[in-house]
Amino acid sequence: MTKHWKLKEIVLMSVLGVVFGVIYLAFFLVGQGIRNVLVPFGLAPFGYEIIFGIWFIVSIMAAYILRKPGVAFTAEVIAGVVEVLLGSAAGPGLILAAAIQGLGAEAAFAATKWKDYRLRILVLSGVSAAIFSFVWNLFSAGNIALAPWLIVSTLIVRMISGALLAGVLGKWLSDQLAKTGVLRGYALGKELQRKRKYGVA
Repeated sequence: MTKHWKLKEIVLMSVLGVVFGVIYLAFFLVGQGIRNVLVPFGLAPFGYEIIFGIWFIVSIMAAYILRKPGVAFTAEVIAGVVEVLLGSAAGPGLILAAAIQGLGAEAAFAATKWKDYRLRILVLSGVSAAIFSFVWNLFSAGNIALAPWLIVSTLIVRMISGALLAGVLGKWLSDQLAKTGVLRGYALGKELQRKRKYGVA
């Protein structure tokens, strides 16, 4: 798999992983804040679910930019390793969680044989990562003990978050980066150049 990656692609994937590893760690605090606000309303379990999609975004951005097998999975794992090295309270187990999220994101691209990177596939990737991670959390975090209605509703919220914060936002951020010209040597940048050349919006 990695033999098909160019050095510059590995570097970009690593940079994205490091940057979002830091962002991911910061969002734990954001999630905790939202959770504290929701506690009085009995909605604490939704605190992290609302923003859970942000923890899938690097896998989707990396895959959308580079468009090669294994990129979504690898970028997510790199971000997880960075979080652990920075002292995440979740500990080394976070790397396994990142791998599962990465597998979920990768699954959507694999279903298209890594040939379709339209918005609907990016959204599907975010939803898939949400489902994979949710199933893992049912057992790793003991969420299986929650009331059935709470399990279903938190799953729905996580899927929506994955679709919007990872899929839609991930595409938008990548497109904005591409417009600056910094990605012209990568698949997304080359696609943008072709569209400009032939006057395609």
